[in-house]
Amino acid sequence: MALLYVLIMGNLLFVSGRTPGVNYQYNLVPLETIKPLLFEKNRYHTETWVKNLFGNIVLFIPLGIWIPWLFLRCRKILPFTGRVVLLLFAVEIAQLITRVGSFDVDDIILNTVGAWIGYIGFALFIYSQRKPRK
Repeated sequence: MALLYVLIMGNLLFVSGRTPGVNYQYNLVPLETIKPLLFEKNRYHTETWVKNLFGNIVLFIPLGIWIPWLFLRCRKILPFTGRVVLLLFAVEIAQLITRVGSFDVDDIILNTVGAWIGYIGFALFIYSQRKPRK
């Protein structure tokens, strides 16, 4: 299932409806694209608002489940977060190099939030499975 998730995400991030752009845009300023979406919501269509904010969060919730499940070292929050940020940075760099999608530091922030939500769900599940000691 993890492989299927990787294939789906690869398609969404690099293939589906994406062509290399001539006028490539990027954002290196944290919260530059998030703030207008939150505080100037009336400037955007609902679809744009939902896709950019919630899509970037929801699509990465499974990452927060798969990484600690597959890699024991990532069951603590700091190693998990470090690996997630490095992975997301690599995806954004790949988008920058291929000019497919756009490099946006805010995507890394929102994707990390999604991964944290998945991580919390995973941690709660693991905690609930522990049997009390006698």
